[in-house]
Amino acid sequence: MFGIVRPCRHVLCKGLYADWMGHLCGLCLALRDEHGHLSRLVTNYDGLLVSVLTEAQSPASTSRRKVGPCALRGFKGADVAESEGVRLAASVSLLLAAGKMSDHVADGDGVYARRPVAAGATRLAGRWSSAGTAMAGTLGFDPAPLTAAAGRQAVLERASVQAPAQGGRAPGLPELTGPAEDAVAAAFAHTAVLAGRPHNREALEAAGRGFGRLAHLIDAVEDLADDRASGAYNPLLATGTGLGEARRRRDAALADLRAAVDALDLARPALTRALLVRETGNAVSRAFVAAGAPGV
Repeated sequence: MFGIVRPCRHVLCKGLYADWMGHLCGLCLALRDEHGHLSRLVTNYDGLLVSVLTEAQSPASTSRRKVGPCALRGFKGADVAESEGVRLAASVSLLLAAGKMSDHVADGDGVYARRPVAAGATRLAGRWSSAGTAMAGTLGFDPAPLTAAAGRQAVLERASVQAPAQGGRAPGLPELTGPAEDAVAAAFAHTAVLAGRPHNREALEAAGRGFGRLAHLIDAVEDLADDRASGAYNPLLATGTGLGEARRRRDAALADLRAAVDALDLARPALTRALLVRETGNAVSRAFVAAGAPGV
């Protein structure tokens, strides 16, 4: 399981934590039921936000089904979410995992530098991408922004390294965060379609762009020390963006995200606000504190 929004029972009230777990377990089981046990590896904390957003906009609460004990729940049963929003979250999780794995192979990261591992990972990423694309089609969702994100990101990163050496203009940090912003904006916006709230689409796109920008910044800040030591690519290093400037961009993205969430017409806003505003803010602050950013 990966992602930046990872609330625990100590920061959410009992009811909201149970709702969040219902979406998380629903996502995990949707992946298992439609794509096999191995696909549960792609369960994505951030991907399940689209399930939460779909339910938050819907007049009626998402249907739940009782499931048996699971080791990850302390061998307890649970009522888990079962809806089109959950399936959209599964599709997004598969596509994001496929893109991330392909990116690791392309960069030769760690064990992915070994040819047998890279070959197996490439095949698995292809299966996950096909499965996520097929599932997206059943929901009327165009996955192009997600499937193209990794490729666009690679092109921009190469340009940020090669352009200065060739006397050209290198992409700035706002351009480098663009693929992530577009991908999340598309996924968030489609929840308005599933929930029958088309007037929310613009605000959802804005929320997605803010969240995508923050996710990219967190990744860059968390990896900054290791990337500097190893000489690996990092968008902050490539663009000459210091932690002070990164913090200012973080604050602007958080303000954009909060304004977008405030503009949403939600039938049940509590869990959405807890995750997209409070928990996202906490995750970003933790990353910058760990990196020693000034004025955090």
